Amino acid sequence: VQLVESGGGLVQAGGSLRLSCAASGFTFDDYAIGWFRQAPGKEREGVACISSSNINTYYKDSVKGRFTISRDNAKKAVYLQMNNLQPEDTAVYYCAAGRADLIITTTCNYRYLEHWGQGSLVTVSS
Repeated sequence: VQLVESGGGLVQAGGSLRLSCAASGFTFDDYAIGWFRQAPGKEREGVACISSSNINTYYKDSVKGRFTISRDNAKKAVYLQMNNLQPEDTAVYYCAAGRADLIITTTCNYRYLEHWGQGSLVTVSS
């Protein structure tokens, strides 16, 4: 099982980034996928999650209207479009996969995710 994130980097406040996550080694269509982030000294938090069917999504309140999660099951890929980035969005961003579809897409709680990528650093300067 492998999840590989890309697309992180340094951006000024108000800018945009698009994170990608490439999956392999498991039946991608059967898994809900989430994007999580962890800032230094803080707990890992769910940013956005999407169901295996690509129908249901969850967003953390602070990113609603700014971030969009999407997936392409044919390409086994998940994306996180991040607009109007703010310094408080600075963190290492991880993609993760889990089979508990309903609870993942209703809570986006990292405890229900089984497979994790290595993370991609996003830094937003003020």
